Amino acid sequence: MIPVLLFPTIGAAAETSATATGGNYDLVVYGGTASGVATAISGAREGLKVVLLEPTKHIGGMVTGGLGRTDFGNKNCIGGLALEFYERLGKHYDKPIEWYPEPHVAEDTLTAMLKEANVPVLFDHRLQEHDGVTTESGRIKSIKMENSSVFSAKVFADCSYEGDLMAKAGVTYTYGREGEDEFEENLAGVRERTPKHQFMVDVKGTDENGKMLPEIQSGPEGKGEAGAADKKVQAYNYRICMTQREDIKVPFPKPPNYNADRYKLLARLIDETKRQTGSAPKVNRLMDPGPIQNEKTDTNNNGAFSTDYLGGNWNYPDATYAERDKIVADHYDYVAGFLYFLANDPSVAPEVREEMNTWGLAGDEFKDTNNWPRQLYVREGRRMRGEYVMSQRDIQTTRSKYDVIGMGSYNSDSHNVQRIVNEEGFAENEGDMQVSVRPYQIPYRMIVPRKNEVQNLLCPVTFSATHVAYSTLRMEPQYMIIGQAAGVAARMAVEKQTAVQDVDHEALSDRLLELKAVLLLDNDADAGFEDPRKEYGAPGEE
Repeated sequence: MIPVLLFPTIGAAAETSATATGGNYDLVVYGGTASGVATAISGAREGLKVVLLEPTKHIGGMVTGGLGRTDFGNKNCIGGLALEFYERLGKHYDKPIEWYPEPHVAEDTLTAMLKEANVPVLFDHRLQEHDGVTTESGRIKSIKMENSSVFSAKVFADCSYEGDLMAKAGVTYTYGREGEDEFEENLAGVRERTPKHQFMVDVKGTDENGKMLPEIQSGPEGKGEAGAADKKVQAYNYRICMTQREDIKVPFPKPPNYNADRYKLLARLIDETKRQTGSAPKVNRLMDPGPIQNEKTDTNNNGAFSTDYLGGNWNYPDATYAERDKIVADHYDYVAGFLYFLANDPSVAPEVREEMNTWGLAGDEFKDTNNWPRQLYVREGRRMRGEYVMSQRDIQTTRSKYDVIGMGSYNSDSHNVQRIVNEEGFAENEGDMQVSVRPYQIPYRMIVPRKNEVQNLLCPVTFSATHVAYSTLRMEPQYMIIGQAAGVAARMAVEKQTAVQDVDHEALSDRLLELKAVLLLDNDADAGFEDPRKEYGAPGEE
């Protein structure tokens, strides 16, 4: 059995305050990701009556769920509330700023910020799966939780990774990959060649009977034509907090549905690497144990067969709650099994097993879930089709926006989507995308639905972007930056009694600048950007 606390029970209220029965607010934020926390704090600081609803027992999403090595890109693009968070982390570690915190420190910091802003947080509040959203005249009137509490608001913000509130409100959305032609993106669709996180030695992908090995989705015919659209999703994983400190190290757990056979391809990869190069791969070639504070790691995927569970998440974006629970459990089995296999299976080269056993889970993190991260890394799910769809050109050439609310700079980063047996009979990964970008401006229009659909909803996480553009925008600092803008925009919509689409973008940019947001880099003023007040690219430019 999976430890019951690994996937927290939904429905039993974690707070007993009067607000746990529902209520009427200026701003209801659904989803306690870091973006949700930023949205709630921002709205509260602007004077709104705010409540933050979180389906699980913890806030912070990936920021507190294992992703300790912040994907910051150009640090000068990060300002406002997001920068304040990282500066507060620095104070904890007696530094000016800290980008690589321990998970529990990140959670404590966000919790303190919420308390200072007097934002009530209601845990175990998940949106009712059916009839959970009531709309009237193009506006969300109320939302109902599984525990029957009902919340109404003037403005709602869906800050979940899944976008369930957005979807149930009738907002148009998509998932998967667009084709090259839809938005004229040469990075879109199926990738012809995937040089990174690829098999660097030839590894046969079938057994002695010609049957594909586990963790391979198809033969070459299933890959798809280069540049074609599909509904496949870049791989998810868990970001594992590991350590070599003997005082806190905990052995890697054997998952409940462990099956060593699913790692036959991994064993072959290790053997072929040793045979073809003369030495077995080191642990840091099979995963990426990136160091964070206090001799711990944020361990991520690395290489051809690692912690990314290719193909295991394709149905996640539109799945029911029950289906998602199964997908989450399957990801736990895969990732935990991967670690356990490397540390224990006799088919693994002895030197790899020996090195692997110098590592273990950090025993002082995630104490209520047996030291396992609580948050599945949902790198990408639903994406809104809103007032403006941000695409490849917006992160490469048309980088200036008249309704700017923040900046991004991390490279276009999509993890692999699928694994096939190619025409030569060898295993091959497909989908990885790592393309540098220059700092670009993020438009407000990207986070609002089409006005004829919903007029009081903001989407700081499942915003309107293509797969290519989302691959750079999906970093946690940007989620927080967008969240702060959403909180301010909510106040303006409430104050003016207007649709979120009609918020004065100039006033919004001005207020964000007052709050120390970064909307233009000094050294980029002569590199293609216009002043944020100039209407460069009017509505409808898509």
